[in-house]
Amino acid sequence: MKTIKYTEALLLILFTNAFLTAQERETVPVSLEKITESVYQINGGQGANGGVIIGESEVLVIDAKMNEESVIQTIVAIKEIADEAISYLVNTHSDGDHIMGNRYFPSSVTFVAHKNCRDDFFKDNFGRESDWDEPEFYPFTPSLTFKKNLNMWLGKEKVELHYFGVGHTTGDIVVFHPEQKVAFIGDLYFSGRPQLVHSNKNGNSFKYVKTMMQMLEKLDAEIFLSGHSDPVGREEIEKHIQVMVERQSKVKELVRQGLTQEEVLTEFNENESRLVTSIYNEVTEQEADQSTENPY
Repeated sequence: MKTIKYTEALLLILFTNAFLTAQERETVPVSLEKITESVYQINGGQGANGGVIIGESEVLVIDAKMNEESVIQTIVAIKEIADEAISYLVNTHSDGDHIMGNRYFPSSVTFVAHKNCRDDFFKDNFGRESDWDEPEFYPFTPSLTFKKNLNMWLGKEKVELHYFGVGHTTGDIVVFHPEQKVAFIGDLYFSGRPQLVHSNKNGNSFKYVKTMMQMLEKLDAEIFLSGHSDPVGREEIEKHIQVMVERQSKVKELVRQGLTQEEVLTEFNENESRLVTSIYNEVTEQEADQSTENPY
């Protein structure tokens, strides 16, 4: 099991390094894409896609990019469409490409996140020590947290924050504009590549499926915005969930047949290796737990 965990950790490090290098090489200026009357997607810059909701008297930003230049460009772009000040910044989860830019926003901003997301700010990540508890950065960590749901009001404009459970990490939230039926879902969806599940942050593929099904059941969203994809509709989200279920079923069957992790990986495309490794670990750990509970 230690060998398996090491393999998964190595895959994460290699993926992260490659991803960040690609981002740095392909950086384009920040721009705002209008989605509905008061909802925009933040594209470009270094870091994941973000979002902006323009209220009557204040602005809410979703996710923070990664560096100072991208944050400056974001603030300038927002000022071109709104006179209102940025009052809130919501982090959908704790990955660096969504939170590192927090420290470059004005200190007057209130940072909001799920409790588990805030906890992750202060945890080391594969040997990389967190610096968020240092005096210069601590003010930019989430000061407003919640466990299940939180309603926020931008004047008369209602924004709902929902936690449906474990998925990509243990702290993923959905930011929902009920009137305009738009949901920001962070890294709970990827287009054109396998879903990421951060086992190092206790993400879980099987819980991910339950979380996503809960989201679709509870919210009547029609447009879904995410960290690394173009806007999509409910059909694309449903297909994404189904692909995950199919991968899980295939891994379960291969494990039942007695295949090792290395043998299981050969049954999938190379770009699926990280997700398949996560699923394999979850399946084998569940079987081990069941054997312990029922030794006879």
